[in-house]
Amino acid sequence: MTRDPIATARTLSEALPYLQRYAGAVVVVKFGGNAMGDEAAMAEFARDIVLMRQVGVNPVVVHGGGPMINELLGKLGIKSEFVRGKRVTDKATVEVVEMVLSGLVNKRIVQAINDQGGRAVGVSGKDDDLMVCVADDPELGFVGKPVEMNVQVLRDLYNAGIIPVVAPVATGMADNETFNVNGDTAAGAIAGALQADRLLLLTDVAGVKDASGEVLSQLTPSQVREMVAAGTISGGMIPKTETALAALDAGVRAVVILDGRIPNACLIEIFTDEGAGTIIRSTEPRVKPRVRR
Repeated sequence: MTRDPIATARTLSEALPYLQRYAGAVVVVKFGGNAMGDEAAMAEFARDIVLMRQVGVNPVVVHGGGPMINELLGKLGIKSEFVRGKRVTDKATVEVVEMVLSGLVNKRIVQAINDQGGRAVGVSGKDDDLMVCVADDPELGFVGKPVEMNVQVLRDLYNAGIIPVVAPVATGMADNETFNVNGDTAAGAIAGALQADRLLLLTDVAGVKDASGEVLSQLTPSQVREMVAAGTISGGMIPKTETALAALDAGVRAVVILDGRIPNACLIEIFTDEGAGTIIRSTEPRVKPRVRR
């Protein structure tokens, strides 16, 4: 493939206001889906995260791993029960969840980032009591709802130039309790506790759609609530928008629901006019670049 050096230079020049705007910003990225099992997609995601770090952004990666959990449960012959469509996480299941998320998946992402020249360290919600949970629904077993966040360990890492990669496994209020936390929920709680500039929720859809199926580029919290009440936002998009609204209430500047299957989706969202997906915010965008004096 022949590259046009003039076009490359123009792209870099056009990105300058965004590079200035996001210098020093904290951006929490929820990564999951099929891309996690695809080496090329994983490498591309890792390269984007390393580039963000290289230009002064402080990315924090939070990941899921549902397909890998299902695969190992099947191999071990552990059958899952479901209540109202949600998996019951008993003690045997939560042990598998912790093995997969904190071990296999987390270290794959860490290694991918390191392979691209970054410095990544993997942690779980258990490390330094980062995320303390109670049971979200007693019928679902060890599925956690974060009630206490201790994010100084993440600040220490990114202030040292290291990219934190967080597995959504948490400790409980009692000794030796382990909770599985939905990846979006964990990312929202972490972004809120960090007062992040952006929370990027990478999904397998283009964004939030209106009644005619068109993707909306921007929404306010009140518009989101109206669309949920009207049934325009439905199904799996409801918990994602709930996560977005909770993060905004906690102090996150803006949340973006975007299609993680698009190449360089994070870079398009952060460093271009067009963006990628639907941005939800209650404040006006910053016009002037962030200036350090």
